[in-house]
Amino acid sequence: MKEIAEHAGVSKATVSRVINASPTVGREIADTVRASIAELGYRPSLTARSLSLGVSRTLGVVAPDLSNPMFHRVFSSLQRAAAGSGYRVLVAETLEDASLESSTAIDIRNRTDAIVLVAPRMDRLEMLELLPTLQPVAVVNRTTGGQAVVARVDYAQGVVDLVAHLRELGHRRLLFLSGPESSRSNQERLAGLESARAADPDLRIDVMPCGHGFDDGYRCADSVRTHGATGVIAFNDVVALGLMGKLLEDGVSVPRDLSVVGFDDIAFARYSAPPLTTMAVDLQGLADALWGDLLAEIDGEQRREPRLVAPSLVIRGSTAPRP
Repeated sequence: MKEIAEHAGVSKATVSRVINASPTVGREIADTVRASIAELGYRPSLTARSLSLGVSRTLGVVAPDLSNPMFHRVFSSLQRAAAGSGYRVLVAETLEDASLESSTAIDIRNRTDAIVLVAPRMDRLEMLELLPTLQPVAVVNRTTGGQAVVARVDYAQGVVDLVAHLRELGHRRLLFLSGPESSRSNQERLAGLESARAADPDLRIDVMPCGHGFDDGYRCADSVRTHGATGVIAFNDVVALGLMGKLLEDGVSVPRDLSVVGFDDIAFARYSAPPLTTMAVDLQGLADALWGDLLAEIDGEQRREPRLVAPSLVIRGSTAPRP
């Protein structure tokens, strides 16, 4: 700034006002300063500006598993929402290790203006103790007792709708491939199964521990084949696609021999063979609402009313009437 001021024949304070678009600088002087900036090849340091102003124009996002396409969709949706306000997104992964979440969240929050925790795996007490240290903070798919901005997918109702779809096709014996025990969304799915059982006592729904990844679904295929269910509800699309891959290798026809459904409607679901029946979530709508509330909190306005997003059933070729 000193070099620019000397080149333009003005004070450093005038250069600062021009850079910050202050209306107190006359047009002729401002044009002279901008010409000096261009001639000298000056580029502002965003890091220095952030330190000076106390803002980074950056949103931190922490999630458990970057290998899951669902979380990529969440990141992309948040990026689009935040970009409209001039914000960038900084992403961190905790590798499905709940013990890493607190330290990772604190580190990322120290570098950003606000943070979003996506489906955190830590227990509730630890999360509630952590949230006050992260403000402004938003949480996806967990409840926070009013301590953060919250947006959630109604996984319980989504599973109820999947069960209803399979029941309408004549399936009476179903199998749920359960996700990580620490996943709150998995617990909500299990609650949905309980509601479905209560609504139809003649319907049998068993639960098999599985996991959250392609390999988990692939690994469970042999157990699924010997179980006897005619319809399988996978924890998510990734598990469903891994399962279907192994079933195809083993000569099991989906859906002729076994109907399979997933959850999330990731991009691969439409292009699998057969295309996967699943529950779609309006993640961009969720991200837009979440970012709107979080941006208000950055500006000092508290918005803590939880937002609940209802998924919708997408019927494709992986389900058919009971054999």
